[in-house]
Parts: sequence; C-alpha cells; structure tokens
Amino acid sequence: MPLIEVRALRKTYRSTVAVEHVDLDVHEGEIIGVLGPNGAGKTTTVECMAGLTRPDRGTVRLAGHVPWRDRRQVTGLLGVQLQSSGLQAKLTAREAVAMVAAFHDAPADPDELIERLGLGRVAGTRYAKLSGGQQQRLAIATALVGRPRVVILDELTTGLDPEARRETWELIRNVRGSGTTVVLVTHLMEEAQQLCDRITVLAGGRVVAEGTPDDVVARSASSTVMSFTAPAAVLPADVLAGLPGVRQVERRGARLEVAGTDDGVLAVLRVLQERQVEPAGLRVSATTLDEAYLALVRRPDTDTAPAMEEIS
Repeated sequence: MPLIEVRALRKTYRSTVAVEHVDLDVHEGEIIGVLGPNGAGKTTTVECMAGLTRPDRGTVRLAGHVPWRDRRQVTGLLGVQLQSSGLQAKLTAREAVAMVAAFHDAPADPDELIERLGLGRVAGTRYAKLSGGQQQRLAIATALVGRPRVVILDELTTGLDPEARRETWELIRNVRGSGTTVVLVTHLMEEAQQLCDRITVLAGGRVVAEGTPDDVVARSASSTVMSFTAPAAVLPADVLAGLPGVRQVERRGARLEVAGTDDGVLAVLRVLQERQVEPAGLRVSATTLDEAYLALVRRPDTDTAPAMEEIS
C-alpha cells in the first residue's frame, strides 16, 4: 500500500485551475520527483499532501491519515521544506533547529543533526549570514529534526552553485539511506535524473507522464536520434520517413537526422544495408530527460488546464 496516496485531486483559486484530477502514489523508501514548469501545480499538489492546502475535490492519504484533518498524526510523520519557507533572519542555525524540535514529541538531537548535515562550524551563525548552500542544509535539518517518515523538499537546490547543488544531492541520498521517504519537487532535469527512483510530470495541473526517468524518456515521441551523411541521390529522405519506429526525418545538405525509437534505428540500418549505403559519420544518441520533458510540457493539450467556473 502506498505511503502517500493521492486520488482525483482538484484545486482551484477563483477561476484559475491549479490542479485537475491528479493521481499520485509515493511508496516507502523511495525518492519520487514531482516535475513541471512554473504554474504546473507542483507546489499546490505537495501542499495538499502536507495538509497545508485543502483540495476542492479528491482524496489524500498519508499512512492512512487525511493530512488536513488528522494534523497531529501527520505532523509526527511528515517533514516539509517549502520553496517560500525562510527562517527568521536573527535566529542562529542551532536555535532554528531547536525551535522546530520543540514541536515534536520525540525529535532528533538538534546538535547531532546539525553536525550530520555539516553545519557544526556555523551552528552559532545567524540565518541571514549563512551562505545559500548552508541555508539549504539548515532547511533540510528543520525538515528532518522531527524524525519524519517522509519529507517533502520543494525546489531545494534552486539558485545554488553547481558544487553546493551536488553536496545537497548527496545529503538527499543520505536522507533516503537513513530510511526517510523523499518527495522532491524540482524543475531541474539533471536533479531528477540523479536522484529520483520515479518521477511524475505535471503540466497544466494534470499528470502527463510518470515512471522511472528512463521510462519517461523511452515513452517519449522520439527516444533515439541518429544522424549520418549520405547523398540525397543515393538515399532520399522519404525512403526513411515511412519506416516503422521513425517519427521524423530531416535532411541538412548531405546529412540526415532521423528521430524515433530504437526499432526505428534498426529499420534505418536495414535499409542502409539493403541499398549498400555506407553512413559516414554515423551518430546514435538517446533522447535526454530534458528533451523528453520539454516535448511533454509543450504538447498543445497540456499548455493550459481546462477553463473552470469561478469558485466563490
């Protein structure tokens, strides 16, 4: 049974649809990524999971509890770091973690957690004086100090430099390694590829794809791209266009670029062999998660959610 179960989730803000019929499962011990462009409904979805926002329709269960109703039980199970959740500027790192710990019945030791997350040297430093990477580590500490069974991290590495981002990724891996399930909201494809066991892609308030990162790439319209040089007189582009598994063929001078599935690549290679065409400069590359994601969120039917009546 999923640790978190979301069914037919719908949330509107006056006439604006934020989320429409979202289904989502989070299983124990995994890192699941929630991806999508700005305005796709990512933050609204996880706020409903955390009980911070009540949906207009649909159900959410966290270990069997309704988050906005069973607040005490959910508070003990869940840690949350939201995109807009800053700390009071004058609090020191130690004070911030200790303050959050005071709200829990059996919290982790704040000082031990601070050391574990590499903040020992700045434990007495005020929040406003911490670097961006240190502030992100502190956000993780405040989300984990209650010993949560699941933690929600919303756009955790946005604005960090590459080194700080990779350090934060390693922290997230360690969090999962310690037994905490992670829901990671991000729009960074490399982050999703590096960390997530599964991803759910939202666009226009709806789920447009889900599965492992490799599954999402494989199910994209063109999961493989091959290119090679062959004269048009020897191999016209339309000979390849109708092959099974071939989605698109473009000729750029003497060079052909073929996009499609792995089956399409094999079909093209068979034609080359039959026609005794030697493909000069042959290159075959897999579509990246970045490319698959862009294809999904740019589809005409996912640009916007359906118009809804105004909610008073």
